[in-house]
Amino acid sequence: MDLKEKLVSSFLAFENHVDVDTAIHDIRSEAIKTFETKGFPSKKEEAWKYTSLNSILKHDYSVFPKQENAIEYSDVKKYFIHDIDTYKIVFIDGKYASHLSQTTHDGIDVCLMSAALSKPKYRLVIENYFNKVAAKDSLTALNTAFTQEGAYIHIPKNKLVNKPIQIIHFSTGSEVALMQQPRNLIVVDENSHVQIIERHQSLSDHPVLTNSVTEIFGNKRAIIDYYKIQNDNTNASLIDNTYVNQKRESHVSVHTFSFGGKLTRNNLNFYQNGEHMDSTLNGITIIGNKQHVDHNTLVHHIEPNCESHQDYKGIFNDGATGVFNGKVIVNKEAQKTNAFQSNNNILLSDKATINSKPQLEIFADDVKCSHGCTIGQLDESAMFYLRSRGIPQKEAKALLMYAFANNVLETVKIPELKKRINKLIATKLGVNIGFDL
Repeated sequence: MDLKEKLVSSFLAFENHVDVDTAIHDIRSEAIKTFETKGFPSKKEEAWKYTSLNSILKHDYSVFPKQENAIEYSDVKKYFIHDIDTYKIVFIDGKYASHLSQTTHDGIDVCLMSAALSKPKYRLVIENYFNKVAAKDSLTALNTAFTQEGAYIHIPKNKLVNKPIQIIHFSTGSEVALMQQPRNLIVVDENSHVQIIERHQSLSDHPVLTNSVTEIFGNKRAIIDYYKIQNDNTNASLIDNTYVNQKRESHVSVHTFSFGGKLTRNNLNFYQNGEHMDSTLNGITIIGNKQHVDHNTLVHHIEPNCESHQDYKGIFNDGATGVFNGKVIVNKEAQKTNAFQSNNNILLSDKATINSKPQLEIFADDVKCSHGCTIGQLDESAMFYLRSRGIPQKEAKALLMYAFANNVLETVKIPELKKRINKLIATKLGVNIGFDL
């Protein structure tokens, strides 16, 4: 049977061994029906026109890992931001790894989705927020149907979380091929501030397909800084679906750093439900070989006096393919909106490809909205200038590409994370720059 049939037939067995209340069961059952009807998206759909899933759906993925594999911190330390103290929620092949984690219930909840779905003390938050902003597309519905584990983060009002939170998923390769469906729920109440770092990392060359869904709720005057590090092995693929619901005067930023993996699809959706809000969507993509990264973004301005800023930079080498499909919708009532969208790309090879489609749908008449896209190569005159001052060609190219990405890096608010991203970029470019931007 194909993967769709396998997933649908596995759903009943899954439901029989998870402990959830009737309401969650009904949500799951409706979701699997949606997936069964729609199936996996194809290039016939406009939103998937430049991204085919065929190459990653052909594997016989294990839906439920057959065994648990323990890994030591020393083996995976390099994947953590270990320079600073953080809360940590770590999963190995989809199962919680308590020995690598540091959770808390001291004034805030940084814990597990499985606990939130099954324990009465979390019921009110689950009823008010779980599956409330996530779309009803096929892949999100598939994740909803199989939701069992992931991160549950609830920050009550007037809290400044004293250290960042890391969410890390490891795949050990114990299965010939593994499919994972992590689900995160992040609720930040009035006047609170949190920083979150998310990473998916395969530790072997076995195929891994991760279909992740994250729901983020920024309530009145909340501040949320979310960072995604995507630097996985070449046989690992990620479909990331993130939905952000903002309330009045909130500030939410999502930074996406895509450096690795076979196929990466980022679906990032912002919904502004209130006035005087700010949404920031930034990304840096540096890929080569036959890697494929697709950024599909939506910012929906629903009410007046709000801002959104999108800035995505891409550097593509060899036979890599990049896609940017960004949409901004401004409702008729959303007067005084300021929306900025930019997608700039550098092609280092004649075989590299970028498909860029920035879009604006504006129904208000008193707005400041702009979008733009550039696709080109490195500036030859700038290269000549650097070479004439004794800088070797490889380092000169790297300096220009660092400068190209610098304005996105400037918005990273965790210094240790910024250093890590700088090192990842230098490694990806194959140079040692010797300084931090």
